[in-house]
Amino acid sequence: MGTLKETYWDPVAGFGVTFRTMFRKVVTEQYPYVKEKTAPRFHGRHQLNRWPDGLEKCVGCELCAWACPADAIYVEGASNTDDERFSPGERYGRVYQINYLRCILCGLCIEACPTRALTMTNEYELADDNRADLIYEKSDLLAPLLPGMEQPPHPMRLGDDEGDYYRGTLSVGRQSAGEGQ
Repeated sequence: MGTLKETYWDPVAGFGVTFRTMFRKVVTEQYPYVKEKTAPRFHGRHQLNRWPDGLEKCVGCELCAWACPADAIYVEGASNTDDERFSPGERYGRVYQINYLRCILCGLCIEACPTRALTMTNEYELADDNRADLIYEKSDLLAPLLPGMEQPPHPMRLGDDEGDYYRGTLSVGRQSAGEGQ
């Protein structure tokens, strides 16, 4: 038989946490229907960005794949032609995959990108019941076409403005949101 403390006090102290929380108001998360806002600089799902005319910013340099410590990115570049142009550079990313089973969302890939083609969104719902669906292809990662954009391939649309937005010399008043910052 144990001591008086072990016999009587320890069980009461053990249930103390239960008794203290029994009468508190229950907090119910309404997660699927009400989502919490993430921090502005939260690193979520990746996105391949486009130029204002619809061409892809990715030039297939593969620096993001080299910078990835988890080896989660696969890029296969190809050359643009005058007839089929997907990006303003000589090359474009013909195959672009990110394996979210491996990705640790560290952001080193976006730091390595010289054209700011790859950014990270605030989207955090990356769970799935199928492993194959967690390997995002280029079509899954590309930013949607906005009004005024044309689906690639097409020639570069330099426009009548003073500068050339492909080389970053576009006047400040005509830049799209987020560019030139």
